[in-house]
Amino acid sequence: MTTTARDTYLGGMTSTASPARLLIMLYDRLVLDLQRAIELGDAGEFLGAGRQLMHAQEIVLELQGSLRIDAWDGAAGLSGIYSWLHSEMVRANVQRDVAATRACLALVEPLADAWREAALAALV
Repeated sequence: MTTTARDTYLGGMTSTASPARLLIMLYDRLVLDLQRAIELGDAGEFLGAGRQLMHAQEIVLELQGSLRIDAWDGAAGLSGIYSWLHSEMVRANVQRDVAATRACLALVEPLADAWREAALAALV
């Protein structure tokens, strides 16, 4: 297995990132995956859209798996959102439903913004 310079860079970046930065990176990639899935779905390229949706599903499962339910009052609600997102992305992929992917993106973007603001506020 060969390692590219990009893989080495990304591996180093994730291994040295703070938990807040890792969370932002996951959300940024989740948004990108959903945007790409929408673009590909609109173009009728459902195989490519499906790949993007499957990667987005992996990210949501990682977010849900790392969520500490006992850490704060809103965690259980966020876990429910992650469950809904995952099932909706699976459905969007199986049914080739670009509108469902758009609905997921519409939910994820404000969450990404909120986590980014929280991370920035923690730095101040």
